[in-house]
Amino acid sequence: MPETLLQHIRHDVRCVLERDPAARSAISVALLYPGLHALWAHRVANRLWHNGHFFAGRAFSQFSRFWTQIEIHPGATVGSGVFIDHGSGVVIGETAIVGDDVTIYQGVTLGGTSLEHVKRHPTIGDRVIIGSGAKVLGDITIGSDSRIGANAVVTKSVPAHSVVVGVPGQVIRIAGQDIAARGSGGSVPDPVGNAVHELLARVSRIEGHVLGLQAGLHTHAESDGTDWMMDDVDFVI
Repeated sequence: MPETLLQHIRHDVRCVLERDPAARSAISVALLYPGLHALWAHRVANRLWHNGHFFAGRAFSQFSRFWTQIEIHPGATVGSGVFIDHGSGVVIGETAIVGDDVTIYQGVTLGGTSLEHVKRHPTIGDRVIIGSGAKVLGDITIGSDSRIGANAVVTKSVPAHSVVVGVPGQVIRIAGQDIAARGSGGSVPDPVGNAVHELLARVSRIEGHVLGLQAGLHTHAESDGTDWMMDDVDFVI
């Protein structure tokens, strides 16, 4: 049996009280939490949107954005029990799908990477936690019960029960077990670390070449009695 509006409101407030240690009472949550206000406004905007009232739905969502600093496109699908904590700067795109009991912190973007009129925003499974500043981009799927670290940039789908961190986002744990321990063939790919190692190796090779040139010049100078000139050569090198 579908929930009534009052049941929806009570459920949303209860979810906040369960997940936010700073929440003091149901009345303060209902009146003072912009994340809840944005979700309630989205339900109205979403209904207008799907009934063909696109301008009204968009206008309602923009009013909510002005009031709460949270932008949820009226076409987005948002499940039950979603908790947007603090919320400032959160953006949820038109074709995004957010599952039940998801927790979203401030600065999160569920954005698109395509200009085509297709599904271009992510699908978030149930009970996912998305840390502050994280960007989840494109038509990808974040498996249920996963955690996205703060400021991570995720552009590829991840399985359920995953922990994702870094730029670009990398799965470091699945179902409580480190990736390396699962026999994945080595450590987690780290393109930034690999690039730094390659640069250090190249610098080392260049230093070895320069030292070889210096040694050759010193040997030549000693043989023809021009060793006094080597200070200037070292300076140039």
